[in-house]
Amino acid sequence: MIISRTPFRISFAGGGTDLAAFWRNDPGAVTSVAIDKYMYITLNQRFDSTIRVSYSRTEIAAGVDQIEHPIVREALRLTGMTEGLEITSIADLPAGTGMGSSSSFTVGLLNALHAYAGRHAPAEQLAREACRIEIDILGEPIGKQDQYAAAYGGLNHIQFNPDETVFVDPVISARETREQLGENLLLLYTGVKRSASAILAKQKEDTKDKLDVLRRMRDISKEMADVLQSGRRLAEFGKLMHEAWLLKRTVTSGITNPDVDRWYEAARQAGALGGKLLGAGGGGFMLLFVEPQNRGRVRERLAELRELPFRLEPQGSKIIYVGG
Repeated sequence: MIISRTPFRISFAGGGTDLAAFWRNDPGAVTSVAIDKYMYITLNQRFDSTIRVSYSRTEIAAGVDQIEHPIVREALRLTGMTEGLEITSIADLPAGTGMGSSSSFTVGLLNALHAYAGRHAPAEQLAREACRIEIDILGEPIGKQDQYAAAYGGLNHIQFNPDETVFVDPVISARETREQLGENLLLLYTGVKRSASAILAKQKEDTKDKLDVLRRMRDISKEMADVLQSGRRLAEFGKLMHEAWLLKRTVTSGITNPDVDRWYEAARQAGALGGKLLGAGGGGFMLLFVEPQNRGRVRERLAELRELPFRLEPQGSKIIYVGG
C-alpha cells in the first residue's frame, strides 16, 4: 500500500498570468503558499486484474480505457500502470472552492503511482506531468500554478516563461515574518461551489484585452515576495492584496458577485487591509489580510461565513506510507 499526501494552496497574486494565453508572449508569475489542508491518495494492489477507483463515486473497470475519471485514466496511462489496482482519494476540503484541489489530486496520484512502481519522482517532474495531463491531454482551460504549488509546497514566487520553463523560487524570509504572515491571514468559506473551468475559459478569451492589467498583477506578485523577503512591515503586503483584487475583478465576468462584494466591503470597513477570492473566483474561499487587532471585528461582521483555521505548509507532495 502507498499513501501520498499533497497540500492545497492559497495564491496571493498573479493568477491568470499562468495561463498560456498570457505567458506564451510575456512571462507570468504568481506568489503562493501551501497550507496544511491535504489531498490523500491511497494506492493498493487489488486481488484480481480489475481497477477500482473510489472518489465521489466508485468505478470498477476491466482496464484503463474503461475508466471514466479522466485524470485517473490519463495518469495510469502516463505511468504505465494498467491493472490490479485500487485507488482511493480523501480530501480535507471540497472541490470547486478555489484551493487547487484538482491539481493536488493529479500531483498526489502521480506521486503514488510512481512510488508504487518503485520510482522516485521529484517535484519538478510531478508538476510537469500534472500540467501535461490536465492542460495538454485533457484540454482543461487552466494555468500551471496549482500543479507547481502542490508539488513543491512552501512559500514561492513561481515564474512561467514563454519557452515553457517554470522557475520556482522559494521566498526566503525570516521565520518571524512567515509566522506573522500566517497570523494576518483569515480564510473564510462562502458556501458557494463553482466550476473554475467556465470562468477560466472566459478569462482565456479576454486575456488579449487585459494584458496591461495582467502585467500589473504579475508585478504585484513579485512586490509581495520582496516585502516578505525584506521583512518590512507586512501591512504593505495586505495593501498589495487589495490592489491585486481590484484588478482581478476587472479581468473577466464571473470573478465576483454582489454577495462577495458585500462581504469584502464589510471586511474592509472592519479593518481588513486586503483580500481576494481564491482560485478563479465566483465563490469558494475568501482570503483576507487582517492585522490581529482587527480580527475580532472582521469575524463579527462576517459571522455568516465559516472560518477555516490553517497553517502554512513547508512541504509539497510526499509519500507518507509504504506498506506491504
